[in-house]
Amino acid sequence: MTFIDKVAWLHLDNGRVLSTRSHGKDRYYFPGGKREAGETDAQTLIREIREELTVELDPASLRYAGSFEAQAHGHPDGLLVRMLCYEASYQGQLQPAAEIAEVVWLTYADRPRVSPVDQLIFDWLRAQGRF
Repeated sequence: MTFIDKVAWLHLDNGRVLSTRSHGKDRYYFPGGKREAGETDAQTLIREIREELTVELDPASLRYAGSFEAQAHGHPDGLLVRMLCYEASYQGQLQPAAEIAEVVWLTYADRPRVSPVDQLIFDWLRAQGRF
């Protein structure tokens, strides 16, 4: 199996979760992205969130939430995405930048609108009573 290695930020507020949609995409994805050579999870996440949402994550607040794997949306069968998820506080005002077209707050009812790996995370959050 081939994996796409991604790190994502889970940010919840009042039963809603922060999500993003990239230009030209039809699904929402948790903010984050692929690591560059030699980057740690924290370095990847802080860089990606700064690039995509123009806010600064607080490195001291980073907390590992879980790892999830599913078929990569829009890719050939057998290509999986492995998503390492973290929660963290941030400073600044959330706004779309770089490839991000839209920043939204989703509820569990929006589950069909997100990628397959994000659907797993939605289910996990719901099972924990956080959604």
